[in-house]
Amino acid sequence: MIERKKYIKIWKELSQDKSMIFISGPRQTGKTTLSRMISKDYKNNLYFNYDMILNKQKLVNDPLFFEKVDRKDNTTPLIIFDEIHKYSDFKNYLKGIIDQFSLNYKFLVLGSGRLDTYQKGSDSLAGRYFQFRLFPFTISEFSRNNSQIVDFLENPLNCINSDNSYPRWYDLAEYSGFPEPYLKATKEFFIRWSNTYHQQVIRDDILSMKELRKIDELEMLFSILPFKISSPLSLDSLARDIKVSFNAVKSWINIFESLFLVFRISPWTNKISRSLSKEKKLYLYNYAIINDPAKKFENMVALELYRATTNWNNLGYGTFSLHYIRNKEKQEVDFLISNNHKPILLIEVKLNDPHPPPSLIKFQDILNVPAIQLVNQKEIYRILTNKNNKILIITAPKWLSSLP
Repeated sequence: MIERKKYIKIWKELSQDKSMIFISGPRQTGKTTLSRMISKDYKNNLYFNYDMILNKQKLVNDPLFFEKVDRKDNTTPLIIFDEIHKYSDFKNYLKGIIDQFSLNYKFLVLGSGRLDTYQKGSDSLAGRYFQFRLFPFTISEFSRNNSQIVDFLENPLNCINSDNSYPRWYDLAEYSGFPEPYLKATKEFFIRWSNTYHQQVIRDDILSMKELRKIDELEMLFSILPFKISSPLSLDSLARDIKVSFNAVKSWINIFESLFLVFRISPWTNKISRSLSKEKKLYLYNYAIINDPAKKFENMVALELYRATTNWNNLGYGTFSLHYIRNKEKQEVDFLISNNHKPILLIEVKLNDPHPPPSLIKFQDILNVPAIQLVNQKEIYRILTNKNNKILIITAPKWLSSLP
């Protein structure tokens, strides 16, 4: 078992100010395991899984069943609700118990999809909870010398890890960051797990959300997505490929995103003439199914950056977002991190090339921010000066593993 120290830290920070915390994220990222790690700090706790038929009966017959939990030394109990969002009236239920019991209990709510996906129209929980997202393992979780967010914002080019992060990075590329296949560490198990995983999410979770008759086309759409990584995603093109309507593809991609099969980033347009303004880039949480090495490498970097910016937002460090830059002349930079709607860092991804492309230099001149080029080769490190800014060229895991 690998202790999820980053996420335990997030829980401790957020639970100081709110009695109810939501943890969402992809299936099988270890939310239940994380809840057990968190519960070790509580002398008395109760785990409730709504998927168990006896628990469903318990909730109906005695909605305040958790009051029976043993209170040791008058300490605050931790009540863990798993998959409670599948309960038809879960928002009203959680609203009621947090309003009545917020001073006497800590509540941890777990869910495999976004917790507002399943039910609409019930009373709002706004202001009653904080939330954060549990990601698959990322390289920074294995690092012993993460930077602090203040240091990162002051000089993001100084994120350098002294640990040997290469073995972990190569294992992530081969088996993904999902705990079970990563820890099993065999290609055969990963393939079996991956095939079953995607089928379960598409056929079980999606069909439980809404009535969909074109399940074969839905699975065909997902099978195409690994080939679309790294380029702006054309929904029109996808609709033609699988012979369905534009609106169907748009709806299905939104569903994939809501259930954490994919995530998307938007183009950055401010100060970029003739920039793309609509088409997003799409990436997979399970990037290990991508066969093309360059696309897989870019997807791995995308997930590392997306994890970081999402966690920073959850912790209240700023208003961060992840973008890409591309103009109509097809000049591009793979990633841009912004904070409070201002660019702070450009990131280019090259599988083997340690030389910065002209597009990186051009957009750095326009935006006047530091830049990094991440390379999937060992022992790459050099800094170039471009006018008033610097470009760091470095082996990807050496920098990514030190992200706060």
